[in-house]
Amino acid sequence: MAQWNQLQQLDTRYLEQLHQLYSDSFPMELRQFLAAWIETQDWAYAASKESHATLVFHNLLGEIDQQYSRFLQESNVLYQHNLRKIKQYLQNRYLERPMEIARIIARCLWEEARLLQVAASVSQQAGQLPQHSSVVTEKQRILEDNLQDVRKRVQDLEHKIKVLENLQDDFDFNYKTLKSQGDVQDLNGNSQTATRQKMAQLEQMLTALDQMRRQIVADLAALLSTVEFAQKILMDEELAEWKRRQQVACIGGPPNICLDRLENWITSLAESQLQTRQQIKKLEELQQKVSYKGDPIVHHRPVLEERIVELFRSLIRSAFVVERQPCMPMHPDRPLVIKTGVQFTTKVRLLVKFPELNYQLKIKVAIDKDSGDGSSLRGSRKFNILGTNTKVMNMEESNNGSLSAEFKHLTLREQRCGNGGRASSDASLIVTEELHLITFETEVYHQGLKIDLENSSLPVVVISNICQMPNAWASILWYNMLTNNPKNVNFFTKPPVATWDQVAEILSWQFSSTTKRGLDMEQLATLAEKLLGPGQNYSGCQITWAKFCKENMPGKAFSFWVWLDNIIDLVKKFILSLWNDGYIIGFISKERERALLNVKPPGTFLLRFSESNKEGGITFTWVEKDINGKTQIQSVEPYTKQQLTNMSFADIIISYKIMDATNILVSPLVYLYPDIPKEEAFGKYCCSEPPEAIDPNDPETFAYLKRKFICVTPTNSGNTSDLFPMSPRTLDSLMHCGNNSDGNEQGAAGGLESITLDMEYATDYASSPM
Repeated sequence: MAQWNQLQQLDTRYLEQLHQLYSDSFPMELRQFLAAWIETQDWAYAASKESHATLVFHNLLGEIDQQYSRFLQESNVLYQHNLRKIKQYLQNRYLERPMEIARIIARCLWEEARLLQVAASVSQQAGQLPQHSSVVTEKQRILEDNLQDVRKRVQDLEHKIKVLENLQDDFDFNYKTLKSQGDVQDLNGNSQTATRQKMAQLEQMLTALDQMRRQIVADLAALLSTVEFAQKILMDEELAEWKRRQQVACIGGPPNICLDRLENWITSLAESQLQTRQQIKKLEELQQKVSYKGDPIVHHRPVLEERIVELFRSLIRSAFVVERQPCMPMHPDRPLVIKTGVQFTTKVRLLVKFPELNYQLKIKVAIDKDSGDGSSLRGSRKFNILGTNTKVMNMEESNNGSLSAEFKHLTLREQRCGNGGRASSDASLIVTEELHLITFETEVYHQGLKIDLENSSLPVVVISNICQMPNAWASILWYNMLTNNPKNVNFFTKPPVATWDQVAEILSWQFSSTTKRGLDMEQLATLAEKLLGPGQNYSGCQITWAKFCKENMPGKAFSFWVWLDNIIDLVKKFILSLWNDGYIIGFISKERERALLNVKPPGTFLLRFSESNKEGGITFTWVEKDINGKTQIQSVEPYTKQQLTNMSFADIIISYKIMDATNILVSPLVYLYPDIPKEEAFGKYCCSEPPEAIDPNDPETFAYLKRKFICVTPTNSGNTSDLFPMSPRTLDSLMHCGNNSDGNEQGAAGGLESITLDMEYATDYASSPM
């Protein structure tokens, strides 16, 4: 089977990683259209030999033209448009650099192959085949066939009961007629011959009536078995899988959590159950009119009614779900973490579209409702829910007419009862490991039935200070990664271990859920090394909760998660566009960094995250030649969030200079790895300030010199007279910054400290390079 076809049969989690491999540089559409041809080419060889790369690139354009012709014959306008745009883009970008597209495609194919290997390895360990997508489709087809079978059986029974009713009416009429005639004949003393004939006919009618009743009772029993089977699939598989997908979506996974199809299935089954219950009641009415010894309705109807009522109750209870888990609107990417005194929202839904229930169900919200039983953690904090904690479910608030209730104005307040707000003093968990449940309750009255509904959110972590958010989010990640149990509030009394495969997946989700890029295999391997130490194959390696979040990394004063969470924050707030465009390698070991840059021309640089900065930092490393022609690798001191607040990272890169031995400012950064010109990569992100209008008749404004911020790494010369002329104030600032920096990020030749200078220059030289 072709590699591309194998990839499309993988589980959702692997498909998510597959999507991250492709961007505008090599669109996934092109991979799809030319899958077979692409896999037959030697892209690795083309990436190393320009003449072959040129040949393959022109062949690629030819294949695009052939595919375009096919779409033209099929009158597929959309694909024609997309393919034309792709070809124009490839020509504009790679016509003069065919080796670059060859490297990109070779890299994608290699990553695809690794993805298949990982999926196969995990599947073998689990004893399953990696064909989840096709299995899901088959399961859903079977379920829909079962639901259709239920509806057909219900309609067939409806027809049979009408036939039974007509047959019973005929029997009842003939029986009463015969009885009336028999009484008259007795009075007249007439012969009984005619009466015996009519009695024989009645006996035949009664036999047919009994057979029909027995057939209907048997059909009802078979129907209920079919209903029970379909309901089991719905509840134990489809609904359970949706709940798992919701857990995954909460921690950054694929947001495949639409409930509409599941709601249609459940509504269809509920309608069939109610119709079946009415049919059983109809049998009761018929039995009350006509009954006889051995009547099957008398013997079986109570059991059938009890079964259908219990099935309906169970279905309605299961259909009451938390559609949107509790979340603070200011932190939409981190649900299930709630800060006291801050509003949060949540939404519940009944997956049964019964218009008669509109505005009939009043929902009440509570927290830790069962805190008095043995399932809750002793010593945990207690809270009150404030705000609008009751609401009536209705169909008007939703876009698709579903029965739901959204709570938008809820807040939590901690109960103060001594011991710092704790109910007792024997709690063993820190506050970010305490889990709490938000519960929703209501009652349904429908067709003479009362059904109590109750459901709970996934466990939430309640914090009192926003600085607790990173550790609280780590708890949410660990819980929802490792358990399907929605109510295990004692989870962190003995947290289970995770495998690296599980951790790697959620780490990639932390990036892909808030940016356009997740983590590739090499980046994940670098993170695995930080967690587990050097190794060749991390698959299956175990990671404890303490190692992930609580213990400091070797040689560091902070944990792995604190460091990574700050990098995620750095990416989202300061370098998001650069990350999305794939310009930041980010996570890379120094050995791998040296290997990549050693073979590149001087001036080639790459961007990586600081390994020693707790608050999150980013640096660039470049290659240069010394006066003897020896290759040197240099790294600048990492830039932190505080520095990036004042100047964008793109501006820093564009304007970065070093001071050479002759005190001249030169830029060591020329090509972003592998060979993208610096201005091409970062120019579009630089902040270009429009020139201020200067009045030549105003002597004060005309006398001002223009100025520009640049980042400079000075030489290590101790003789300040060797520096180029500058004002004493600037020189003092330069020396002060150079002598007091506490950065400890070291490159191969030692970390270089960067100073931001406010340079002044005359108007005549405003366009001169700095």
